[in-house]
Amino acid sequence: MNYERPQFFHVMQYAASADRDVVDMVSGNPDWEPPAALRDGLREYADASPDEFQYPPSEGLRDLREEIAARRNVDVDRIVVTNGTGEANYLAMAAALDRDAGSEVLLTDPVYPYYPGKASMLDADATLVPTERDGSIDPDRFREAASEETSLVLVNTPNNPTGAVYSRETMAELATIAEDVDATLVVDEVYDHFDFTGEFESALTLDSDRVIVTTGYSKSMAITGFRVGYAVLPEHLVDAAKTRHMLVNVATSRPPQVAVLRALRETDADYYADVRAMLRERVTTFTDALDAAGAEYTTPEGAFYVLARFDDFPGTMANAKRLIDEAGVAGMPGETFGSARDEWLRFALVTPRAEEAAARLADYFA
Repeated sequence: MNYERPQFFHVMQYAASADRDVVDMVSGNPDWEPPAALRDGLREYADASPDEFQYPPSEGLRDLREEIAARRNVDVDRIVVTNGTGEANYLAMAAALDRDAGSEVLLTDPVYPYYPGKASMLDADATLVPTERDGSIDPDRFREAASEETSLVLVNTPNNPTGAVYSRETMAELATIAEDVDATLVVDEVYDHFDFTGEFESALTLDSDRVIVTTGYSKSMAITGFRVGYAVLPEHLVDAAKTRHMLVNVATSRPPQVAVLRALRETDADYYADVRAMLRERVTTFTDALDAAGAEYTTPEGAFYVLARFDDFPGTMANAKRLIDEAGVAGMPGETFGSARDEWLRFALVTPRAEEAAARLADYFA
């Protein structure tokens, strides 16, 4: 796994320079409309007074944090608004590792590669714990891997890249394992609005001082460019996270926070339900084509990614580029996500051309 050069951008750049039409199934950029209220919030902000164009509070706008706190049933002082979920994860990992409780981070395999990349940047050692064939977690594997050097356990649910949704019982066991070895459990829930099972429960319901939850609005509101996320930290870790956030970023941009707050207040549940329905249709269409191609694949319980394995076509970077050149479909090589799925390719269903891409894959591998 190479962290020196982000592989996602490498594949997207290769696809963009191809001498043929290519369907991009690499990026996680939603292709649907953001909530209407978010646009309204931006328009209103344009006419704000000059003082509203200055630094916001470093930890985030108070009104936004109070809205989040009420929705998540947590104390507002535990919330730090960040530059996307990516920064929230960085702050959470740093807060856990700065406790001097060890230098090991336990991660799932397959894993979103930015997690081990951040671990490396924080001078921690990443240990990958294989998931089950369907992407689910066997907590006993984490229990066996945990040691006195384990300072952090990090998981993502709904999961990228497997699409698995981890049960509350699984999360409770991971929290117990973290407590047993004096570690912190960080749970990235950025795909929480894309749960197709109806069974997702936030790790915040565990009410544990060993748990940090990170999330954001990039995916759920289709605004990856706005960079508004947040972390909910135990009280004893909040100050350290605030300090690092201030030193690195000073604050999160004010206009996106204002727009997100209005969207939270004025967007009803139908917006999210309609997006889930659309994604379910794309999953069905795409996996039907994978059946025609004779592929093995994962059917996501959440998020919007499908892992697929084609006979005699391992998930290497070379084969990802070959698929771009010869089939006109750009996916991510499985080897990017660790060793457990290095025979697979990952496809993001955030494109209106998912059906076209599916047909191209079926033709190519038939």
